[in-house]
Amino acid sequence: MIISVFLGSLLGAMAIGMPIAFALLASGVALMFLMDMFDAQILAQNLVNGADNYPLLAVPFFILAGEVMNAGGLSKRIIDIAMSVVGHIRGGLGYVTVFAAIILGSLSGAAVADTAALAAILLPMMRQAGYDPNRSAGLIAASGIIAPVLPPSIGYIIFGVAAGVSITKLFMAGIAPGLFMGLTLVITWWLLTRGEAHIDHRPKQSARQIAVSVYRGGWALMLPVIIIGGLRFGIFTPTEAGVVAAVYACAVSVLVYRQLSWKALGRALVSSAKTSSVVMFLVAASMVASWLITVADLPGEIVRLLDPFLDDKILLMMMMMLLVFAVGTAMDFVPTVLILTPVLMPIVIAAEIDPVYFGVMFIINNAIGLLTPPVGTVINVVCGVGRLPMDGVIKGVMPFLLALVIAMFLMTLFPALVTVPAAWFNG
Repeated sequence: MIISVFLGSLLGAMAIGMPIAFALLASGVALMFLMDMFDAQILAQNLVNGADNYPLLAVPFFILAGEVMNAGGLSKRIIDIAMSVVGHIRGGLGYVTVFAAIILGSLSGAAVADTAALAAILLPMMRQAGYDPNRSAGLIAASGIIAPVLPPSIGYIIFGVAAGVSITKLFMAGIAPGLFMGLTLVITWWLLTRGEAHIDHRPKQSARQIAVSVYRGGWALMLPVIIIGGLRFGIFTPTEAGVVAAVYACAVSVLVYRQLSWKALGRALVSSAKTSSVVMFLVAASMVASWLITVADLPGEIVRLLDPFLDDKILLMMMMMLLVFAVGTAMDFVPTVLILTPVLMPIVIAAEIDPVYFGVMFIINNAIGLLTPPVGTVINVVCGVGRLPMDGVIKGVMPFLLALVIAMFLMTLFPALVTVPAAWFNG
């Protein structure tokens, strides 16, 4: 009964067009009425407490860092570095896309911002070079979702707060899976383009030209080193890392590259504030639903339903990954994380699954959801920036989506692919 009321009220509110944050509040109110404990004061108190969380301060700062990097020329210099290193390989612009996406992802952790930057710069170049535009857009979209998997991922921050898991450990554990996803895309692109004669072949850059590109983008490349190094050696917390990233990006854009005008900085601040307000309100509303889910013992009911599978961790993980994947086709990244975390974490704990490992796999799955129609936020971004039809981009992204799903289930079948490198990075 509790599960039916929660899902029915949540999906019903979303079906009539209610924003997801308000739909979460509506589902919470429905549970309160079901348990005969409606109290507006409790509702308001949990709403305020949901956003009153110190680690969440990292979210607006990392969002601001991503906006400033795009406006201040850091993203362009990263792509130039990738172009000089791998642009000469047959089908090189595809490898440039993946290489640049990995570096950009380690700077901002925001899929939408990184995808927009990649699409705006690389998609016209790929069209001009004779690449299939839909396949090129598909690769850019697929590469963009690496950002939420690599540190500093905003998804890890939100999951860590909701699940009570160390954000620093999540950051370190996400490095190897993010690189594995990049390798998966590189192999897929090679398989798709190896027989095509028209793929461009650029002249190989000399060591001096590569050195010049690295020198010009060196300040941008230092940011992930500072963030990961600072977290690894305990110099600052993830929240403080967000402040460091934002201040560093602003300082480099204004004082070194001198490409960020006051007007552009103002636009970046406004855009960051809008995005942050949406995310923070979602988090606050989800904490109301999360508290009521706990009071109503909804996780306990689900644990009892899955009790036969608790002894087989891999089978249980497979079932949870399939559930998350299905939900991700109909819901955006942040709401999926916020809604499913309080439901699934008790199952993870009952089955004695490593919560850091689960968190990484959970975020990978939700990142893949950014590629799946009908929601597919990242696909919508590529279509908008590249002015391409949705059906063509969906067709172009399918080989990469399939490859990433296979990679995800390989990491589910063989947890050591995630846990062993995580132990190295976490020391």
